[in-house]
Parts: sequence; structure tokens; C-alpha cells
Amino acid sequence: MEATIKAIHFDVSEKLVSFINKKIDKLVRRFEAITAADVTLKVVKPETANNKEAQIKLMVPPAADLFASKTADTFEEAVDMCLDALESQLEKIKTNRN
Repeated sequence: MEATIKAIHFDVSEKLVSFINKKIDKLVRRFEAITAADVTLKVVKPETANNKEAQIKLMVPPAADLFASKTADTFEEAVDMCLDALESQLEKIKTNRN
């Protein structure tokens, strides 16, 4: 499954795209119910530390879509934090289904 990655007001590097896809693929292998992922990256103004924001929305039918938004020093760190938050949400869904 390929994630949809949007960068607001900047060009995303191939390295960052492959990092995000690799992380999301790892999550999809653990939770097969994920059908799609939307990732939005943006730089929060003003230009200071902790100004890279990542928002990730996962489609997990039949449950409601899952969403996490985190801000960090780097996009990689923000994506990792979002995926950690989404992983705990997915664990709750998985537990409730069983």
C-alpha cells in the first residue's frame, strides 16, 4: 500500500518519502485492516525549533478513520511520534474486535 504524502509549501525529498513509506509499510504488516494512509507535512511559522508538523490519517474500515498530529524538530521525528500514537489507537481497535 502506497501512502499519499502531501507537503504544504515545500518540496519533500525522496529520502523523506521513502522513510515515511517504510514506516507505514511496517505498520500495515502488523495491522492488515489499514486500507489507506494520508500524510501531510508542513513547516509551522515562525521558523523556530519544533516547527515541523506531521499529520497522519489512517483508513481502517469498518472503524472510524484514525488521526494523529505531532510537531517536532524534524519531520522524521514527527512522523515517528504520529505512528506511535496511531499504533496505540490500532491496538485498542484490535483488542475491541477480539
